[in-house]
Amino acid sequence: MIIAGIEAIPLRIPFKAGTKSDASAWGDSNLPAADSLLVKVTTDQGLVGWGEAFGFRAVASAKLAIDQLIAPLCVGQDASRIGPLMLDVQKKLHVFGRAGALAFGISAVDIALWDIAGKAAKRPLCQLLGGGAAHIACYASMVRYSDPSLVRSSVRQAIDAGFSTLKLHEIELSAVRAAREEAGPDIELTLDVNCPWMLHEARPIAEELKAVRLKWLEEPLWPPENFDGLAELRKMSGIPIAAGENVYTLMDFERMLTAKAVDFVQPSPAKMGGVTELIKVFPLASVHNIPVMPHSFYDGPGLLAAIHATAALGTPDSMIEWRWFDLEATIYGDKLSPKDCRISVSQGPGLGIDPDPDVIRAYRWK
Repeated sequence: MIIAGIEAIPLRIPFKAGTKSDASAWGDSNLPAADSLLVKVTTDQGLVGWGEAFGFRAVASAKLAIDQLIAPLCVGQDASRIGPLMLDVQKKLHVFGRAGALAFGISAVDIALWDIAGKAAKRPLCQLLGGGAAHIACYASMVRYSDPSLVRSSVRQAIDAGFSTLKLHEIELSAVRAAREEAGPDIELTLDVNCPWMLHEARPIAEELKAVRLKWLEEPLWPPENFDGLAELRKMSGIPIAAGENVYTLMDFERMLTAKAVDFVQPSPAKMGGVTELIKVFPLASVHNIPVMPHSFYDGPGLLAAIHATAALGTPDSMIEWRWFDLEATIYGDKLSPKDCRISVSQGPGLGIDPDPDVIRAYRWK
């Protein structure tokens, strides 16, 4: 089974006008649309696999990495030898770095090859990985609103939709407090601040956050690889710490876990090497008795990869991150949607669902 072609497909899907996400911001910039990068891998036997690279502003650079660096090394190779092929690609391209757009592109191709493997075996990916649950708990992951009134509105809508665990992406304490006030005491809140503070800056903020009663505080420190600093903040504050989205190698996950830096580890399949690397984190985390909570702020094959791996290898504590967006269209339509804080594991071959070709045609961009 030979890889015959690899196509990187950028998508730009706007938010619905007038909805909860329409007024949102991501960092200091407006976020009027969600950009993503799908990757289509075709074999000489006609099987098609789908992968996804981390998107947003990285789409153009990840597409370039795939087109110019990764695809030429993969086309003509045996699609069934996923691990050896991906290792060979990493070794040949390591001079360009082992993170960022190059890692995103490798991740997408790897996910697509695992999709093909499941389709060739006529089995869902979770079964290839050892079996798994039919449903997994999930939580609503929201964008950053900054304005406390918008935070309240979004929190209320997520709760009304049935979610009992929510992730905020707020920086200002007033917005975080507004979320807790709106949610009440029984809703679990997590807070992802995206690596803004040095340790001395984080200490007093963590003291203020104690009253919010967070399930976890995610990526509070700059730089993100300051694992010793995370361990110190975790010990000093008593607030559970989560991190891993910006960790790219198994050795660095081991360093983070050995440092006792986190209570929850968050590998990101569309950033750190796809399914091949993701599944290595689960047994590593289990040795340290740390639950895996994959970063899956996607709505395409990256999300499905996280779902299947977690279904096969996760613990009862593991949860899936569900991106709480209002988009004009979604890659899988109504075929993938949480219900009662749980998401079904697709039982079709491979990832279980293929992207909607009508959505690809309507929202593809150059």
